[in-house]
Amino acid sequence: MEAVTNSTQLINWFRNSAPYINAHRHKTFVLMIGGEALETDNFQYIINDIALLNSLGVKLVLVHGVRPQIQKQLEMNGHSSEFYQDVRITDDRSLELIKQAIGRVQIELQAGLSMGLVNSPMQGAAIRTVISNVVTAQPIGVKDGIDLCHAGKVRRIDVEGLRTQLSSGAIPIISPIGYSVTGEVFNLLAEEVATQVAIDLKADKLIGFCSNQGVLDEQGNVISELLPEQAQEHIDRNELLSGQASGTLRFLRAAVAACQADVTRCHLLSYHQDGALLKELFTRDGTGSQIVKESYEQIRPATIDDIGGLLQLIEPLEKQGILVKRSRELLENEIESFFIVERDGMVIGCAALYPFPDDKTGELACLVSHPKYRRAARADNLVAHVERRGRQLGLESIFVLTTQSIHWFRERGFVFAEISHLPNAKKEMYNLKRNSKVLVKKII
Repeated sequence: MEAVTNSTQLINWFRNSAPYINAHRHKTFVLMIGGEALETDNFQYIINDIALLNSLGVKLVLVHGVRPQIQKQLEMNGHSSEFYQDVRITDDRSLELIKQAIGRVQIELQAGLSMGLVNSPMQGAAIRTVISNVVTAQPIGVKDGIDLCHAGKVRRIDVEGLRTQLSSGAIPIISPIGYSVTGEVFNLLAEEVATQVAIDLKADKLIGFCSNQGVLDEQGNVISELLPEQAQEHIDRNELLSGQASGTLRFLRAAVAACQADVTRCHLLSYHQDGALLKELFTRDGTGSQIVKESYEQIRPATIDDIGGLLQLIEPLEKQGILVKRSRELLENEIESFFIVERDGMVIGCAALYPFPDDKTGELACLVSHPKYRRAARADNLVAHVERRGRQLGLESIFVLTTQSIHWFRERGFVFAEISHLPNAKKEMYNLKRNSKVLVKKII
């Protein structure tokens, strides 16, 4: 019985993943994998998932970090180096040891992506990788009187070279090291490299890994979506508290820069959680945090094409008597009064505004948020949207008729009113048997 259940779940997962598989095919993703992720037991599973993305036609660029490996290499050789503003001061000896650490990581990555064991996820993958020397760098120089020596910054990315490598079906592996036109070698920040690669390549996504499940709020819950300004506030607040940048904050800085340069979505996932990459890319709710140029849940006017989704959303509440029954025909006739919240093709919220211009008021009706998505203030956003639309139409108030959500509306500034305060056209339609309460809110 359990095998049948697991098979059914697998089939359903594949069916539900099909839209994402189609959407991601031929898209370009830049993966930023820090050195910490390479040392976890879950790393081979991340490699397996990268192989799966490659087999599904996603173009991948892999930028890796190497901080813990460098630290170990320095300690093994009795050497140390300081940081200034999160940049390693890279003297001659440090640079030689950094080269050794990077070489080992490159080999380990290529070995992992070259596996093809029978009965493993890598069987038949036949992935081609290429160590990509596409980063031209220049020295940071002296900052605040401190010579950062061989620490550098990105000057240019050879985009055409990267595109050639991607078009051949290979996965370019880029290390946090760059070369100058004079043949010098510089130690770079992996996050800066990944950001610049994503920007110059016009990547569809920049994806990073951290120790947590994503960006966490003060209660330790994952924040599923942040706009760049919200991410920046999180960076500023946490750097002030800790005094230094964690791997999460370093990637958030990269994500903010990438979003501001038109990389529309950046994702931050856990390198401890098995399958986090697949869950984030192939399920509606994901598993980590997204930093997006603009929210992918936009409130928009409903169209005839949304009728099916609207019916699915409101029918459960109609059966419970919370909403008045609306037929498909009625919805089609009134569709111009509705606004919806859509998430990856699914209607997860709606509201309607029926204006009464002569009375300078309007009815807020059919306010619904999908049960799975009620914690993210979508109903509040819909009410705010209806209020803005009401003001645009010259309305001075909106009213609701409700039987079971009285306190919810009162908490949001609605006050009780008598039936006699309703517009005449609405009074004629009032259902005495339903005995709905009338609540009104001024919107001017």
